[in-house]
Amino acid sequence: MADIKQFVSNLQDFLEYKKEEGFQTLEVSPETLAALKPPAAPKPAPAQKPAARPPAPRSAPSAAQAPQSIVRVIGKTLEEIAGQIRTCSACPLHASRKNTVPGEGNPNRPDILFVGEGPGADEDEQGRPFVGAAGQLLDKMIAGMGYKREEVFIANIVKCRPPGNRVPMPEEMNACVPYLKAQIALIKPQIIVALGKTAVQGLLQEDVAITKFRGTWCQYEGIDLMPTYHPSFLLRSPSHKGEAWTDLKAVLAKLGKEPPAKKV
Repeated sequence: MADIKQFVSNLQDFLEYKKEEGFQTLEVSPETLAALKPPAAPKPAPAQKPAARPPAPRSAPSAAQAPQSIVRVIGKTLEEIAGQIRTCSACPLHASRKNTVPGEGNPNRPDILFVGEGPGADEDEQGRPFVGAAGQLLDKMIAGMGYKREEVFIANIVKCRPPGNRVPMPEEMNACVPYLKAQIALIKPQIIVALGKTAVQGLLQEDVAITKFRGTWCQYEGIDLMPTYHPSFLLRSPSHKGEAWTDLKAVLAKLGKEPPAKKV
């Protein structure tokens, strides 16, 4: 049993690394597929075909069935935008959420806006961003830069939890990014830190390998943007924490600041 648990843990680490690298598929040998393939189920007896019936007339889908178009954000304040998010049904994620997670922090030109991927189970439960294990690490990263959580702003690409914490689909990101864009226009951060591949993809519309793209200065709507690793990735791959810290020090340098001296 211990060997199986270790194998599963190693496999999770490997898949997490590949996801951050930008891989969408993995090659598997025919032998491995054959070993993983479940035994074929016995074929059921052929059912007798019912007598043919004339096709029923088809009606046009009702307004309730018609898919919604991408949301148009009209809120003039963060509170209005948060209210729109609470009632949003522009993508399928609204069906399984407990709470929306608009974001939180300093709304008045903070030095840094941190943008992650999407809410997890803890965030969905509390309606706040980055409050789980990854959030605890992000808090340490923020403190290491010399800030308090309330002095920066923290948000995500999507405001509702994807089922099973899967990566948001492109159509889900496209439906939700207008909210984030409106928030950024109001908050006016000095610098955006994009946490992970999905944050970069949602903001810049670029499919990148974060291990190669991190540390590269970009711009979003005229605002300097630094891509780095997502805290959840760093929890599973702590060997990359040094690279993330290099990225955060570059952010401080851009702001004309230095990390605070460590307490002895």
